[in-house]
Amino acid sequence: MELKGKKIAILVDQLYQEMEVWYPLYRLREAGAEVVTVGAQAGHTYPSKLGYPCVCDKSYDQVSANDFDGVVIPGGFAPDHIRRHAKANQFVADMNKQGKLVAAICHAGWVLCSAHGMLKGRRATSFFAIKDDMVNAGAKWEDAEVVVDGNLVTSRKPDDLPAFCQATIQVLVGAPVAA
Repeated sequence: MELKGKKIAILVDQLYQEMEVWYPLYRLREAGAEVVTVGAQAGHTYPSKLGYPCVCDKSYDQVSANDFDGVVIPGGFAPDHIRRHAKANQFVADMNKQGKLVAAICHAGWVLCSAHGMLKGRRATSFFAIKDDMVNAGAKWEDAEVVVDGNLVTSRKPDDLPAFCQATIQVLVGAPVAA
């Protein structure tokens, strides 16, 4: 139970990529973390790209970076919806400013692009289709299954989930992560 006492937010919205919500959610719970789904509307059910439901535990209005140890942002098309909410972008930016885990996979880089300059000068990866967005937001983009830059963990696609979750847990426990 290496994450006992840790509290992690997973951002959700419509059209999320199924594995990029559920794999980290269950892996982090398995490691002992409390995982809370956060979205625009608490209690709302958000469908995945294939229609799989995810009930949102808390809204952006109900959360503060002070109450969490990390945030995981899944891909799919949900990030395009998530980043339309100023409070979501502020939550991610605040987590980053506090040096807490910010983990983003696939298209989740779109949220990082909108999180108040947090990518400037940072190493990161994403799904290749949003590479230009990441670079234009200041990231030093790399094509790798996982890129760790301090508290920031990024990956490209569902196939990268094992490395993504391992790096996420290592950052949460403060263990050194191979570059």
